[in-house]
Amino acid sequence: MSEEIKDIAIEEEDDIITLEFDDDTAVDCAVIGTFDLDGKEYIALAPEDGTDDVYIYGYKAVSDDEFEILEIEDDAEFNAAAAEFDAIMADGE
Repeated sequence: MSEEIKDIAIEEEDDIITLEFDDDTAVDCAVIGTFDLDGKEYIALAPEDGTDDVYIYGYKAVSDDEFEILEIEDDAEFNAAAAEFDAIMADGE
């Protein structure tokens, strides 16, 4: 997405994260999972908007019950993380 994340709300029961963007739009996303690549952690989110889209962000655990979602600014890093996610999903099928 071209908009930057402004706020994140978490509903732990359902593993749903609400992303609020700078343009004041909000998207509820199901957490698909987290994964490591080259010493960094990433999170994969599926928006609950009826599409097959997957959002990939950087992931940083702050404590046992807190984490940060980080924008991936570098295109090469994003492409590598997306390819790793695709490979993980292909292995699971």
